Amino acid sequence: VQLQASGGGLVQTGGSLRLSCAASGFASDYNSVAWFRQAPGKEREGVSCMRSYSKGPTYADSVKGRFTISRDNAKNTLYLQMNSLKPEDTAVYYCAAQFARVLSYMCLDPSPYVYWGQGTLVTVSS
Repeated sequence: VQLQASGGGLVQTGGSLRLSCAASGFASDYNSVAWFRQAPGKEREGVSCMRSYSKGPTYADSVKGRFTISRDNAKNTLYLQMNSLKPEDTAVYYCAAQFARVLSYMCLDPSPYVYWGQGTLVTVSS
């Protein structure tokens, strides 16, 4: 199982980026998918997650209203649309997946996820 993240880059404050995470195998088999990020000197934090058969995605408070997670099972790809980017969004972004359905309160916790992409760097300049 492999996840390949891409789409990072340098963008100015207020700009947008869309991250992609291509999955090997069948993306629809992953019942839990998520995006995490890690800024220099900080711990990895959950950004957004989706679980099969749940009401909808979960977002960290810091990105609500600005980021949108989505998945295209036909293309075996997970996306993170990031709008109104801020300098504090600068980090390496990682996609993660798990075949099992992660408990709702653990959705933004990295520990339940088994499969990880290699990370893609997002830099937001002020």
